[in-house]
Amino acid sequence: MKDFVKMTLAAILGCIIVGAILMFMTFGIIGSLASLGNTQPVMPREGILTVDMSRITLTEQAVPTDIRTMIEGETRVSTGIWTAIRAIQEAALDPAIRFIYLKPDGVAGEMGCIEELRTSLERFRSSGKAIISFIETPSNASYYLASVSDKIFMSGYDGGMNMITGFSSSQMFLKDILDRLGVNVQLIRHGKYKSAGEMFIRNGISPENREQNQVMVNSLWKGWADRMAGSRGLSFDEFNALVDNLSLNSPEDFLEHGLVDELMTKEELRERLCGLYGAENIEDIRQVTLPDYAAARVLPNYKAKEKIAIIYANGNIVDGEAKEQVAGDRFAAMISAVRRDSSVRAVVLRVNSPGGSVLASSKIRNEIDLTREVKPVIASYGSYAASGGYWISSSCDRIFSDASTLTGSIGVFSMIPDFSKTAEKIGIGTTTISSNRHGDMYSGMRALDNAEIAYMQESVEDIYDTFTAIVAEGRGLDREYVDEIAQGRVWAGTDALDKGLVDQIGGIEDAVSCAISMTGSANTDIGSWLIEEYPKPMTTMDMLMEMLGQNASVFAGTPLEAVETAFRDWDESMTGQVYARMPYEISIR
Repeated sequence: MKDFVKMTLAAILGCIIVGAILMFMTFGIIGSLASLGNTQPVMPREGILTVDMSRITLTEQAVPTDIRTMIEGETRVSTGIWTAIRAIQEAALDPAIRFIYLKPDGVAGEMGCIEELRTSLERFRSSGKAIISFIETPSNASYYLASVSDKIFMSGYDGGMNMITGFSSSQMFLKDILDRLGVNVQLIRHGKYKSAGEMFIRNGISPENREQNQVMVNSLWKGWADRMAGSRGLSFDEFNALVDNLSLNSPEDFLEHGLVDELMTKEELRERLCGLYGAENIEDIRQVTLPDYAAARVLPNYKAKEKIAIIYANGNIVDGEAKEQVAGDRFAAMISAVRRDSSVRAVVLRVNSPGGSVLASSKIRNEIDLTREVKPVIASYGSYAASGGYWISSSCDRIFSDASTLTGSIGVFSMIPDFSKTAEKIGIGTTTISSNRHGDMYSGMRALDNAEIAYMQESVEDIYDTFTAIVAEGRGLDREYVDEIAQGRVWAGTDALDKGLVDQIGGIEDAVSCAISMTGSANTDIGSWLIEEYPKPMTTMDMLMEMLGQNASVFAGTPLEAVETAFRDWDESMTGQVYARMPYEISIR
């Protein structure tokens, strides 16, 4: 018996020791992986800055090197737009950087980020340094970036595909399939243009939705096409005709119409780069990538006594404390903490959100308004600042918007699904027992009656009235005028400027400069301020732990991915709530 006890205790002790060893080994491996993202690149004494868009994913907030790059060997590195812009501005002043070599093929990032990157490249050129581009498969986004260059070289090989075809917006309507499944979605809304939820109640687009989408797509395209055409000495009409008539097919077509300067092979390109640099061989040219240059040159100025806070409201606006998305309680607490920090002289609210929960939006806006009482708050709009995204920011002291920002969408809606017919179709019987007449109105197992619809409509109307009132107050506009341009309508940034919804077309760098000027400080040099980002950027360890718990979307890569993204956070607890949100999210290539 004693031997048995000794053997059992020895086995238990052995398991504990082995477990401890495995635990230390695991943390050692994780720590090693995390440390890989913290290596400091070595800068050459002289070289060129290579901006290879096939190796970068432009994101809203700066993050460390993507852990997947280290584990899975992926080639792209996440680069925050603020970090990218500051790196390019540093390069403009850095005598060690001779010029920029831009490879725009494979650009990945949201529309606003791409637009702001191009603006920063324009400012780089204004410093007197050149940008040289080489393009093989032009797309709307890649040529948009390339067009900023002093010289655009293009591969002369056959087989490259031109994808400059203009912008389009596709929407899916699910009423027919939902009818087959017996699902009745009851949509209650205010705003004839408020199309969020329309996909569930119609089998085709409404006239109002078609109108707003056509105006929006045309405005976005004209903004980009004007810049592409102007940089090559063409008018919008001339460039647009080339696209409409499918006149840009082969590399020779691009050369003939003046959209590129020369056709060449990669070997010829190497020789040209050597000539521009003054080197005998391509190996003599030191190249530094944008992420590496940013890691070495865009460093926090911890010596600065005063700070500008950039708060990134990036994603859906949701209730609660969730780390993902723009969670109302978490963001309200974050903004409150920034307000109480006396070293923060001004705040830039970077909004990249299609909206979401009205309750969460109200909490965030309240904290923004309280903060404005003690320090300036400047809004900077990314790809979206619509519906709830506009709700939280419309009272800011000044609003900067990208030309391509989708904003406005001043309207609200509520959706309540009815699955009673579905249950009947599949043979499920239901019995509901309620203490009150309308106790089961949110159960989803019956349609709303007239009194309940009127009750929900009253709530929607009240919130819409509040929305238009706070916009009118925040923007100094007449209430009736706001109602006229609202109605749930989405506007591109240039149109929003004309309507008075924003103050100026500009990016995050312009917003930070404005924030500094509004502090009244004589020191207007951005580099001499500490720019602190909120929420705090994730560490490599954070990303590793998050990656281990992530689940891929079942709709990834399918036409339903945009719909799934828009309603990703929906669950049964949200039935009957009122929302201020766009109906989809847009990507560009």
